Amino acid sequence: MTIKADLRPAGGFTLLEMMAAVSVAAILFAVGSATYRSSVENARVAAASADIMIIATAISRYTSEYNIPPPDLATIGLDNRLDPWGHSYVYLSFTGLNGKGKMRKDKNLVPINSKYDLYSMGADGDSLPPLTAKPSRDDVILANDGNYIGLASNY
Repeated sequence: MTIKADLRPAGGFTLLEMMAAVSVAAILFAVGSATYRSSVENARVAAASADIMIIATAISRYTSEYNIPPPDLATIGLDNRLDPWGHSYVYLSFTGLNGKGKMRKDKNLVPINSKYDLYSMGADGDSLPPLTAKPSRDDVILANDGNYIGLASNY
C-alpha cells in the first residue's frame, strides 16, 4: 500500500496577502472616519446657523414692536436654547453699551453689527471679540446686521 503525499498548497492566505488586506482596510477606515467627522461638524454649523436665524427673527419682531432690541434673550423667551455643542447662544444688545470693547469685530477691528451681536461659541466653547482671535474662528456668527450667518473663519 502506497500513500501519496499531496504537495499542493493548502487553501488560505499568505501573511503578505493578509497584511495588504489589513492595510487597505485601515486606509479606507481613516478616510471614511475623517469624512464622517467633517460631515457631522458641517451639520452642527448648519443647525447653529438655523437657530441663530430663528433667534434673530424673534429679536427683529421684538425690535419692531418696542423700537429697541431686547435687553437679553430671556425677554423673548429664548434664553434656554443651546447650540449643537451644548453651549448657550451669546447675545449682546448695544443699547446702553459704553464703548466698543465687547462688540464682535472683523479683521480691521470694526464692529460687525450695528444693533446687537448674536453668536454661538462653536465647538471649543470659547470666544473673543475679534473674529481673527484663535478661540473665535469656530464661532457661528450673525454679521452685517443679519446679511451673513455662518462660521467666523469664513467671514
